[in-house]
Amino acid sequence: MGLNINIISLGCSKNTVDSEFLSGHLIKKGHNVSYGNVQKRSDVIIINTCGFIGDAKEESINTILFACALKETHKVEKIIVCGCLSERYKEDLKEEIPLVDAFFGVYEWKELLEYLDVEMEGSFNQNRVLTTPNHYAYFKISEGCDSLCSYCAIPLIKGRHISIPMEELVKHAKDLANNGVKELIIVAQNTTYYGIDLYNERKIVPLLKELLKIEKFEWIRLQYAYPNNLPMELIDLMKEEKRICNYIDLPLQHINNSILSSMNRNITYDEIVNLINEIRAKIPDIALRTTLIVGYPGETQEVFEELKEFVRSTRFDRLGCFMYSAEEGTPAYELEDDVSEELKQQRIEEILEIQQEISLEKNQEKVGKEFDVIIDRREQDFWIARTEYDSPDVDNEVLISDRFKVEQGKFYRIKIVEALEFDLIGEVI
Repeated sequence: MGLNINIISLGCSKNTVDSEFLSGHLIKKGHNVSYGNVQKRSDVIIINTCGFIGDAKEESINTILFACALKETHKVEKIIVCGCLSERYKEDLKEEIPLVDAFFGVYEWKELLEYLDVEMEGSFNQNRVLTTPNHYAYFKISEGCDSLCSYCAIPLIKGRHISIPMEELVKHAKDLANNGVKELIIVAQNTTYYGIDLYNERKIVPLLKELLKIEKFEWIRLQYAYPNNLPMELIDLMKEEKRICNYIDLPLQHINNSILSSMNRNITYDEIVNLINEIRAKIPDIALRTTLIVGYPGETQEVFEELKEFVRSTRFDRLGCFMYSAEEGTPAYELEDDVSEELKQQRIEEILEIQQEISLEKNQEKVGKEFDVIIDRREQDFWIARTEYDSPDVDNEVLISDRFKVEQGKFYRIKIVEALEFDLIGEVI
């Protein structure tokens, strides 16, 4: 009989992809895999951790400690910790949390499987079993990062940028399409940098053209597109190809030139504004998502006011905000962390309050208009759907009364009848 293995995947969607490949190898060998159900008795809990910023590390540690409490009450026999936190702090974790049976780094999947007496046949990136609804999948095209932003620990954890060969990606994409995936969500640390290590030039546009040949994909969505040196032929392709969602995630992090320089972002205020204007000129209805960091060393009140004004004037469709976390080993760690935690939190709240008003106004403009949506799931009395302008888990949703007879994973034409700050109410036409 196979083991009962519970995989808990924390952090970003890139971790989700790794956990799905891991579960595929385990299931192929006859093990029973569940996801995140900590109340269920397990032979093994595998925690795929995040170690990117302070809050993520805290969540990972708390999850490990909770698993240890289950072990002490004999609800789990073995605990395995893998992923980013384990890669970065393996020796410290071994010493501090001895109840964990084994730790593995971000690329030690073969060793993890061997620990469970599973021999990995071929590469790790196969036998994937989705944890998302079957109609969409995250599609990781590279590992690591060459951007070397001063605050970011990703290069310390995952190393330099490594693209997955295009032929391997296309084969994987065809497998996903044949298994019912209709929406492909492209992720990497920097998606627009794809190919530069393998082909000596950015190959995100040729890759997208290959993926577009797979007719079963109705939506292809792009996340994590760094703004510096963003290839405009990507935006041109997005404009031409209706199956590429009019949606792009531009992680800007800040707008003040002094802060951008200290962050080593290799872009300026004027270049960011010009880029956004050019994108919107080409695709007026594009949904722009960004993420910002507040409380970076040297962010005075005057600098923060500049950031707030930028958010007001740019009117992003979607926006996430994080407080600066001083990470050991990064260049910024040597700077004085001169913004208090309380002020960082206050600044997050101010940014999000501005964005909430913008989001409500933009949603109100959609009332009376028609959109195509995909049905993600059912919750209580509503079907939960998304437009092409929204990515799962992080963006707006469309709520549709369950009096409408629809099916999960299918597309429908709907009319927006009401707008909330971050959600829309729709009716099937």
